[in-house]
Amino acid sequence: MNWEPWTGCYPASDGCKYCYFYGPYAKRYGQNTIQKTDKFDWPIRKNAKGEYNIKGGKILATCFATDFFLPEADAWREEVWAMIKQRQDIDFLILTKRIDRFPVALPADWGDGYDNVNIGCTVENQALTDARLPLFLSYPIKRRFVACSPLLEAIDLSSYIGGIDHVTVSGESGREARVCNYDWVLDIKEQCRAAGITFWFKSTGSLFERDGVAQKINPYKQGSLAKELDISISDGKRLF
Repeated sequence: MNWEPWTGCYPASDGCKYCYFYGPYAKRYGQNTIQKTDKFDWPIRKNAKGEYNIKGGKILATCFATDFFLPEADAWREEVWAMIKQRQDIDFLILTKRIDRFPVALPADWGDGYDNVNIGCTVENQALTDARLPLFLSYPIKRRFVACSPLLEAIDLSSYIGGIDHVTVSGESGREARVCNYDWVLDIKEQCRAAGITFWFKSTGSLFERDGVAQKINPYKQGSLAKELDISISDGKRLF
């Protein structure tokens, strides 16, 4: 399930160039005004019986179509943190390309983190890996994951992987997608295996190179093809 308390976004780094939500060929192109959505309070809405509309035990991907740490959302974030704290029966996944704003966007009672919050940092190349992950690992977070998405080149996570709980990899989607090489994916998988952490190959992206051949992949088959390759590493629990 996805929860978008606000909408709108704008580029933060090279991985945003052909964003499948806001890039030049996406349906939301040009929607860079940040504003609340009609689902802002969705996690705490109740039905006529006084029960939460969203049942407990769910995983709620939060701001996956925008960025949780956008400065334009600073005025609303305190309310969002309060809702997240109220719903301890839901696991919230928060993914960002703006991990540098983490320290200025925390609730006063954050401490070493909320038990039901998973913070994810996206990296798309080695330069951003080396810039973002030292910051990411320096912050007080109980549960953290890395999304190599879109994966644009080979990435060495070895200097950081000891502080990470999980890694997800996806290729780039869209009309002008850049290539995702399967060898890069396998290398990250091996880094995760050696470190004893979980790994999920979520999507091949639109241009997938394997055995020296790059192929265009139908948008509706990118996730299923990644699954068919059967390289994900699970600990027996539900992967992100």
